[in-house]
Amino acid sequence: MNIDGTVAIVTGAGAGIGAAIARALVDNGARVVVTDLAADKVSDVAAQINDAAGGARAVAVAGDASDPELISRCIEIARGEFGPVDLYVANAGTTVGMGLDSDDIAWHTALEVNTLAHVRAARALVPDWVERGHGYFLSTASAAGLLTQIGSATYTVSKHAAVGFAEWLSVTYGDAGVRVSCLCPMGVDTDLLNAGFRSDRDGAEIAANAVRSAGEVLSPDAVADVVIEAIGDERFLILPHAQVATMYAQKAADPDRWLSGMRRYQRSLRGDQG
Repeated sequence: MNIDGTVAIVTGAGAGIGAAIARALVDNGARVVVTDLAADKVSDVAAQINDAAGGARAVAVAGDASDPELISRCIEIARGEFGPVDLYVANAGTTVGMGLDSDDIAWHTALEVNTLAHVRAARALVPDWVERGHGYFLSTASAAGLLTQIGSATYTVSKHAAVGFAEWLSVTYGDAGVRVSCLCPMGVDTDLLNAGFRSDRDGAEIAANAVRSAGEVLSPDAVADVVIEAIGDERFLILPHAQVATMYAQKAADPDRWLSGMRRYQRSLRGDQG
């Protein structure tokens, strides 16, 4: 996909990966609607983008990325300000919940934000993309969606579901011109890593330490650079951490051995040498 001249929506764009992707898209010629629950933060991101671009290249909309009304509003604003949406970046995420003690409210929130927000956005956009013969859906999942997240069942399951939906979307609509990418990073220097797994809930400290110790913690801008390249190549799996591909292959080749290794890794994080 040639990003130059496209119109994009980026959710979870008040900071971190979302803000970095929005900036990178505009640097490559796109115009963007950026949205986030944090109204002040996303407004600042849009203002910074416009200042750097020397013109109106970004518009901020505050709201919940899983809300169908917010999705519709972003699409309408994008159309009114810039034109029809070409690219949707479903980036908003949550780490709410942890282990078996997570209640149904936590599970509901995790699935709403990490999975169903993607489904609702695709539902709103894909029919028009099929009619136009082109469109691009970028799902920010996680390496946890290909592997697992030690300590957090809610994050693991909802991110696996996000990967599964992205795969289905590509299989079902790829021949109609809809391109799909799934971003699956490990540690990235964002609020989700630095604060999202901090709580008194069982597994929170282990979850955070697992991400930090698994490999290099990348900057959001470094991840955005990889994303821009992958969109240009129309590559499905975007893996900023190259070792994820190796781990994913090992998991597929010998699941029992991989699970045994993950249990051993979990014991080490807990300080259990037994």
